[in-house]
Amino acid sequence: MADWQSLDPEAAREAEKYDNPIPSRELILQRLADRGEPAAREELAAEFGLHEEDQIEALRRRLRAMERDGQLIYTRRGTYAPVDKLDLICGRVSGHRDGFGFLIPDDGSEDLFLSPSQMRLVFDGDRALARVSGVDRRGRREGVLVEVVSRAHESVVGRYFEEGGIGYVTPDNPKIQQEVLVTAGRNGGAKIGQFVEIKITHWPTARFQPQGDVVEVVGNYMAPGMEIDVALRSYDIPHVWPKDVIKEARKFRSEVEDKDKEKRVDLRHLPFVTIDGEDARDFDDAVYCEPLGKLRMFSGGWRLYVAIADVSSYVRLGSALDVEAQQRGNSVYFPERVVPMLPEELSNGLCSLNPHVDRLAMVCEMTMNKAGQMVDYQFYEGVIHSHARLTYNKVSSMLEHSRTREGKALREEYKEVVPDLKNLYNLYKVLLEARHTRGAIDFETQETRIVFGEDRKIAEIRPTVRNDAHKLIEECMLAANVATAEFLQKHNVPALYRVHDGPPPERLEKLRAFLGELGLSLHKGKDPSPKDYQALLASIAARPDFHLIQTVMLRSLSQAVYSTDNNGHFGLNYEAYTHFTSPIRRYPDLLVHRAIRSVIRSKVDTPHVKRAGAMSIPKARIYPYDENTLEQLGEQCSMTERRADEATRDVVNWLKCEYMKDRVGETFPGVITAVTGFGLFVELTDIYVEGLVHVSALPGDYYHFDPVHHRLSGERTGRSFRLGDTIEVKVMRVDLDERKIDFEVADATLAAPIGRKQRGATAAAAPTEQAPEQVKAKATPKPRSRKSEASEAYFPKDAVQRNAEVRKSREMKKALMTEARTTGHGSSKSDKGSKTSGKPTKHRKGPSKSGASRKSKSNS
Repeated sequence: MADWQSLDPEAAREAEKYDNPIPSRELILQRLADRGEPAAREELAAEFGLHEEDQIEALRRRLRAMERDGQLIYTRRGTYAPVDKLDLICGRVSGHRDGFGFLIPDDGSEDLFLSPSQMRLVFDGDRALARVSGVDRRGRREGVLVEVVSRAHESVVGRYFEEGGIGYVTPDNPKIQQEVLVTAGRNGGAKIGQFVEIKITHWPTARFQPQGDVVEVVGNYMAPGMEIDVALRSYDIPHVWPKDVIKEARKFRSEVEDKDKEKRVDLRHLPFVTIDGEDARDFDDAVYCEPLGKLRMFSGGWRLYVAIADVSSYVRLGSALDVEAQQRGNSVYFPERVVPMLPEELSNGLCSLNPHVDRLAMVCEMTMNKAGQMVDYQFYEGVIHSHARLTYNKVSSMLEHSRTREGKALREEYKEVVPDLKNLYNLYKVLLEARHTRGAIDFETQETRIVFGEDRKIAEIRPTVRNDAHKLIEECMLAANVATAEFLQKHNVPALYRVHDGPPPERLEKLRAFLGELGLSLHKGKDPSPKDYQALLASIAARPDFHLIQTVMLRSLSQAVYSTDNNGHFGLNYEAYTHFTSPIRRYPDLLVHRAIRSVIRSKVDTPHVKRAGAMSIPKARIYPYDENTLEQLGEQCSMTERRADEATRDVVNWLKCEYMKDRVGETFPGVITAVTGFGLFVELTDIYVEGLVHVSALPGDYYHFDPVHHRLSGERTGRSFRLGDTIEVKVMRVDLDERKIDFEVADATLAAPIGRKQRGATAAAAPTEQAPEQVKAKATPKPRSRKSEASEAYFPKDAVQRNAEVRKSREMKKALMTEARTTGHGSSKSDKGSKTSGKPTKHRKGPSKSGASRKSKSNS
């Protein structure tokens, strides 16, 4: 095969990339398949006629990369074989807090269940090869790990302990269940109970635990702000700027240079404004709106300008800033702390559309008719001058409450821009009507904001109120995102879309069963539309169980992701949708800006671009991405988005546990937000803190889980607890290590007549961690350390064993109550931050619930 170039389908691509090209991945896989047996590197080099030293080294690197990416496996005989020829499955390991896990295949096929013994070989997030070993009693595929392709974590963060003179670290990440042994003499001076970061030097095997060296003592257990420092390391969120990034950022001046304003569309005469939250510091977007027609000859339409910070003018392709922004993926908004995607010199300075200074912007100019439909749009590079930095509350006062004293005072202060705000408000009302006509789904959810007192202790958990100013900006951003998606499609530019698929079939089946029991239906056809969801929400608005039904509907939907395949956005009911409006804090938006600029700076004749004389630039210098590269970037950005969400939830749960630590023994009203076979999750009214009433803490009876009706029903008493019920609970225990709060049903609820409980006024979003099994009846697990409680709860024991478990649960309840009375709060020593040489007790974490105060612009 010395003439391999003539057989290589990607020879031209390889010749473009390399001066001395080698066979492509496709040809290597084809050759291995044709020969019917594995081959050593030397054999492949000889067969391809590769003799030069640099070619052989390039082939070695390519084979290692293909092994890393799960295309090849390196056998014990020193040969390479295609993974698909060995009936192996490549995928990502997803751990569960109860010790088991799953391999999520790259090809989208059914997950493989990994037993706790298999999970001892890997960490959550690792990439591995596995083979199907059988099927469990639920019909799920079980897997056995064959090889770890790549490791997700070089280090982990956790608390340091000692036992018998041997140090070990218990990872803070609940999905990593292995303790990491500390190499003798390499504990970094850590004290027992402190948080540390440990670098893994020896990975786990069937015989040995993982081992490592402490590289950093993060801090003391209860130190203020420690929860964020721990989360950053637990979730591998980059938070330290590399030196080359700092060097690049400091080269920029604090203000836009005159030469950079040239050959751009000058919009500085238009009174743009920014509208954000009170604590916002990075301003991505500014808006301006004017009615169509001259003077009073209003034709019934508007011209809407959405100017977005022109980040891509400063963050150049392949620069240190670009590489770091890609790794971060997005800014992370913790309570009172932000980990930005870009250094502050850009995020809060040169890129931010601050008031009363000139700024470069990528502008989307749209024409709307009187029905709120977009009839035309143009994109161009512009320069703007924001005339005011407004907040949602100020704009709401000026528009919704204009006759109040505050409203009048604000209208006088901002009289220059009030007429333009009125134009925006009039357009918003039309856009909102168009949204309802379109059939976008509008769920009523409650977000919260944590207010701190001294020493970063929670003073209050306050609900956030969405006023018309929030919705006005959201509609403007949605319009710009839709125009962007249409622009990219029209010009055949491969790009990342924001994709939200319809409900998965299994969730839809459960939803239909639930609605059927209530005499409701979603849609008679196979696949419901967003309009069907919205019509159902409108039809049940007056029902007392509205929030119960809405919660179940919300849980039936999938999560939005970034993808090159434009499958539309189900929730918003758009055929094409992307993210354009937040390039300071989201990397996909930055990519979209580059895509737009590649058209603006091209020689393509299009009515959707306005040019001001800037020179054309080859697309490869601005936007060299193909669909495969973009798909990988989409997966990366979807991952970093999930990572940020999980980290912020973890921090908020820590803070809420700390808030409740001194309230053990107190009684609160709450609403049941989730029902499982092992208990009830209850959110406390007006406090927005969630905890678990374990099934063993329910009054003496055997409780059956009804997944269709989302309730637990007593076998003997007939007492039931249903999603959405309002009940009173007593705080029994708070575990900071596990971010977990245990409740018990209060006497007032137990004394109420059976069947007369109220339906809750609100129902929270679904728990983010679902139990892996469908629960069977009469499951009453022991109230011990709840490792594997989720799976144990599903399988009923014989009557004698169940009675023994009930007796044990009553004894445990009695002990907890005694502890609460004698200590006043029932916290363990480790909760108080005392030094202990023992391992902290493991308990199941409740479902995470975000309360972080974050930027409220649309993140759909």
